[in-house]
Amino acid sequence: MRVSTSQIYNIANIGMKQAQGAVVKTEEQIATNKRILSPADDPVAATTILQLKQELARIEQYGKNINLAENSLQLEEATLKSVISLVQRMQEIAVSAGNTAVMTSADYQAFAAEVDSRIQELLNLQNTRNASGQYIFGGYQGSSAPFSADGSGHYSYSGDQGQLRLQASATVTVAVTDSGQRLFMDIPSSHNTFTTVANPANRAQPAASISAGQVIDQEEFDKLFPEDLVITFNTPNPDANYTITERHSGKVIVADQPHIPGQAIEVKGIRFHIDGVPNPPTTVMVDGVPTPVPGDSFFVESTNKQGLLTTLSRFSDAMRNVKDNPESKAEVAQIIAQTLTNLENAVTQISSVQGEVGARLNTLESAKDLNLDTELFSKRVLSQLEDLDLAEASTRLKMETLVLTAVQQSFVKVSQMSLFSYL
Repeated sequence: MRVSTSQIYNIANIGMKQAQGAVVKTEEQIATNKRILSPADDPVAATTILQLKQELARIEQYGKNINLAENSLQLEEATLKSVISLVQRMQEIAVSAGNTAVMTSADYQAFAAEVDSRIQELLNLQNTRNASGQYIFGGYQGSSAPFSADGSGHYSYSGDQGQLRLQASATVTVAVTDSGQRLFMDIPSSHNTFTTVANPANRAQPAASISAGQVIDQEEFDKLFPEDLVITFNTPNPDANYTITERHSGKVIVADQPHIPGQAIEVKGIRFHIDGVPNPPTTVMVDGVPTPVPGDSFFVESTNKQGLLTTLSRFSDAMRNVKDNPESKAEVAQIIAQTLTNLENAVTQISSVQGEVGARLNTLESAKDLNLDTELFSKRVLSQLEDLDLAEASTRLKMETLVLTAVQQSFVKVSQMSLFSYL
């Protein structure tokens, strides 16, 4: 078989390229300390390596989540501890205020002043924000303050009951917030009570407001419970009057009662007052048709729960208005007894959530340990699959270099062969 000169060169070129490629690949493996430089080197191992790297990336994210969760829960834990301390101080005041035989109206005024300052402190605690500026007790509505006051002793919650959760491991998610509704609003009351609210459709400018009120005759109010009341204004000032009806039955309780702004309204065992000038009924034109519009209205809603701020507000209001006579002191004594029970209920509820927060922190610690074990195992397996055996690679490089040198030398000798050399 005749071998042409071009074939000799092509064969030599292929051999040298293969030998040179093997040397370059081994040198690159040594430089990177990686056995697999591309999936083609070991498809099965390359797939496993990709999965391991994805798992390690997830573990890294879990670690960041755990740090965020721990910071959030530690802030909540510290805040709840401060709330508990505040409530315990209020309990001390209530116990002292319960000694009505020796307390005077001046003493009660001093206690009320401290309660008022602690109410503002509590409001600030309930509106605590984290390092990102999010309100921690607002549920999913963390961008706006969840608790607010209208200046008349009425406090409202504008958040929701959501709980933010973070993934701590492949199988564990942890709640990192608690709703202010659950913590500070839905506290079981020692007695049937009520909340007050103005109808959002009221038209008075500035808006009239309704106070938080008090239960002054529990037996009488219990007869109404769980019915609600509606206070509707009928005529304009200066002869403004209102009608009170049962919300669901429509039964009229009080009809056309004259209204004096700020003066107490007593009905069905409760007392409250309405400040400002509510709008009376009127008629407006809608598409050219006169349409009647009812007067402003306010609601008294029966409930068996009482918010912590409301409890303290009613406690303060009772002490500010006590008189130095047996009847007034008997009324304040009843409210103090209810306050003590409600504060104890608040401590129980908040302490329960404190326990949950501690359990979540323990869960995060366990998840952190599990992630660390998983990370160490994954890195060990990844190293076994991916890392280069340096001693083996060095030996192989010497052999491949020797092969390349031999190929080059052989080509030099073969390329010089000619028939003219034998003539």
